[in-house]
This record gives sequence, C-alpha cells and structure tokens, in this order.
Amino acid sequence: SSSAAVRGRTRAPRRAEGKRAKAAMLRRSLLRRAEVELQHGSFGGFFHSEALPGALPRKQNSPQHPPYGLYPELLSGTAFTVPRAKNRYAWFYRIRPSVQHSPQSATDYEPWAHPTWVSPPFHHACPPVQFRFQPLPAAAEGVDFVDGAVTVAANGDPTAQDGCGANAYAMSSSMSAKGRFLRHADADVLILPQEGELEVRTEFGDLHVGPCELALVQRGTVFQVNLAEGSRAARGYFLENFGDFFVVPELGPIGISGGLAHPRHFLAPRARFEEREGSFELVSKFMGRLFRSPLERSPLDVVAWYGNLAPCKYDMRLFAAVNSVTYDHPDPSINVVLSSYTASPGLANIDFVIFPPRWMAAEGTFRPPWFHRNYMSEFMGLLYGSYDAKPDSFKPGASSIHNRFTPHGPDAAAVRAGTEADTTKPERYTDSLAFMWETRLPWHPTEHALATMHDAAYPRCWSSVERRFDASARPAAEPYGCPFEGRGKW
Repeated sequence: SSSAAVRGRTRAPRRAEGKRAKAAMLRRSLLRRAEVELQHGSFGGFFHSEALPGALPRKQNSPQHPPYGLYPELLSGTAFTVPRAKNRYAWFYRIRPSVQHSPQSATDYEPWAHPTWVSPPFHHACPPVQFRFQPLPAAAEGVDFVDGAVTVAANGDPTAQDGCGANAYAMSSSMSAKGRFLRHADADVLILPQEGELEVRTEFGDLHVGPCELALVQRGTVFQVNLAEGSRAARGYFLENFGDFFVVPELGPIGISGGLAHPRHFLAPRARFEEREGSFELVSKFMGRLFRSPLERSPLDVVAWYGNLAPCKYDMRLFAAVNSVTYDHPDPSINVVLSSYTASPGLANIDFVIFPPRWMAAEGTFRPPWFHRNYMSEFMGLLYGSYDAKPDSFKPGASSIHNRFTPHGPDAAAVRAGTEADTTKPERYTDSLAFMWETRLPWHPTEHALATMHDAAYPRCWSSVERRFDASARPAAEPYGCPFEGRGKW
C-alpha cells in the first residue's frame, strides 16, 4: 500500500505537468494558426483583403456595379484635407451598408449609465499624491468585456478629442454570448491582455490576442471581444485614446533598420464575413456616454476591404529594446512602442511605453529607475512578473499613478539592491513585462476606483528608504562611469 501511495503521489505531478504542457501546446498552436490568418505589412500602411475572390475592386473605389452585389462604404478616420501622410481611411465592400446595422430612430439609443466605465471630465478632488490601485477580482459568471470594464483614471475630454482613459477589465463570458457589438466613436482602443486569451472580432476580420500581445482597434470600427478557445476567463487593461491616432516613434540616430517596435511586426486581420439575422445589441460610446440599441443583423458582413485604418495586433516580445552599454541609463521614452502626438512637437497626448526583458550593462550606475518628478503624468501597469523599481509590492494586474511633479521612484528594497549590485557584471532582467501610459495631462482617478480599488497606504513604501547622508565622509575622486582599460591613463 505504501508503494501504491508513492505511485499515486508521483502520478499526480506528472498528470498536472502533462496538462500544463498540453495547455501550452494548445496556446502555441492557436497563436500560430492566428498568425497564419493575419496579414504582414506595416503599421499605418495600406492593407487589403478579400474573403471571396474578386470581391475587392482593383481599379476604383465605388464602381457602379460592385462585385457580388456588395455595397462600397468609406470609413474615414481623419478629416479629408489633412496631409496625405496623416490621412487614415478604409474602404469596405459589404453585404449591407452600415445604416442597416444601426438603430432606425433616436429613441432606439437607450442611454446606459454604466456603473464603472465612465468618461472625463471629472469634478471631484484629486490630490497630488501617489496612487496605487489593486487588481480587479475575477469576474462573476456572465460578465463580458463591456460589463466588466472599469475606468481607473482618465483625463481630457472625449468630445474635444483630447486626453485618454485608463481602464481595466475582468470577464468570464464573450460578448457574442449576448449578441453584443461595440462601436466607439470617441477613442482608439488599445487592449492589453494580462490573463486569458481573447478573440477580437472586427468588421475587418478577427485578431487572436494573448498576454504579451496588444490589439489596437481604431475609433468608429464595430468590434466584439470574446474569450478565445481554451480561455474560461480573462483580465487585463485597455486604453481609450481620445487624441490623435497612434504612430510608431521616430528613430533618429537609432537608424532605419531596427530598434524599438518595427512597423512590419504589426499584423492586420484578413477579411471574414458572416450574414446572420437575429436579436443583437449595439453598444455605442459617443461624446463620453454609452448607449444600447437593438440590431436585427450582425454588422460583421464585410466581404472585402482595403485601407490604412485597419485594426492590428503586435507581439511585445518582438520589441527591440535599446539601452546604455556604458553608464547611466536613458529616459523611459527609449521604450516607447506607440505615441499619440499633440500639435506641439515632441509633446504626446499619450506615449505607450513597455519595460520588457532586457540586459542591463551600465557600469558604476544605479540601475533601477531613479527618484524623479516629471512634467508628464504616468499610469503604470504590470502584465507579467515583477517590476524592478518595486519588486515585492507591485503585483500583476495592479496599477499606479504618479501625476505631474509628484515625487516617486524605487522603494527601499530596490534602493538596497541597486546600491549593492556588482555593476561590473551585466544583468539580465527576465520574467517581467510592465507598461506605462504617459500623458501630458494629469490622470484623474475615478470615484469608483478611489472607493473600491485604492491602496491608500501606498506612499508609505518610501518611508523605509534610509537616510545615508554623512557630511564627514569626504568623497574620493569621482571615477568615470565606464572607465577605459588602463585606469591610470584616464
């Protein structure tokens, strides 16, 4: 009996390991299959796709007799007269025009006072303190992406097309289970899964997105967020960008061929259509307010399309991080994936920054982020692992806000580790993916987040940073951060 018990104990870990390996293999196969079904191109460049041969007109946009009896329809993401380099649009060729995928009267747009997904401007007080917010709990049964959306903080004004909204989501059900679709007229939506994989269905086609990846859906596009095959629940973050559309940053002296996020790694969906009638619901977000409306048909009936306003996905594991190989380290702007700029050169409405696994080689340098007070306001989130500035206290799914000129930096544990590290040896940062939404406007936490998610004790994490000033300790001659060989010569 004792040997049988031992066999039972050994089988259990093996069964668990087998299940984990099988789940990992399923995720890899799903991701490979999803990538095969996507288009490689260039972020902001033109894509084209057709689900039926010859459905996409090659010689004009709006022929008198379109192929298959389809309806041409233009989706313009910018004003008609902006410079060509900034123009964004897409042409659809669909079974029915989208006027038949919209309510037929104003009374069909039912205002929805969503309890947690809200839009600025807010009018309650916001003190200039450091904020931290706990991760969302797991969603109750039947909660989809829209139901489970929680605004943590926001700024600007969606009607004025300025600012952004930082949100989290927790879902246990697909939007398809309720026949629900979302059309956001105010913002581009950037989705960052933290747990669970998603199937983002759009008028352009479908995107399979998992942790360490992002999905970007431009404003005006009808889409649906579902749980992907094998996922029973999901949590993550999503950003509403009310400002100018996202672009990849200029590389300057980094050069032309590599570094940061390469435009060719952004993948667009292939055309996929359905023709279904039934009882559906359209959720519209317009001028900061939500509306619910009945639909008689699925709006995902686009048979062919082309344009540069397409939704896309990006695998953040492909980000080519750039860092110092001598001393000190660059500002976090060196890790920008996407930016939404304002009319002032270099001033972003929103910078999307990531801190991926990377090597740290700076010698004679305090390698964690330094103490700082910035003009730009930061919203931090953690998708995976731990964050080097707060390795013990900042958990995946949590978020923090450090607003304009609010002091912040590493906690006591990070200070000790950075001070005692042997910087003659390079260090590899692994098992971590943090991100930052950095904006020129202060982040204003919502009343809901302050009441239910706020960690009011967060500022105390710096109380144990030791005082180490010693006026009697005369410093020796300051060495070079990364000295040349033959120290005596330099």
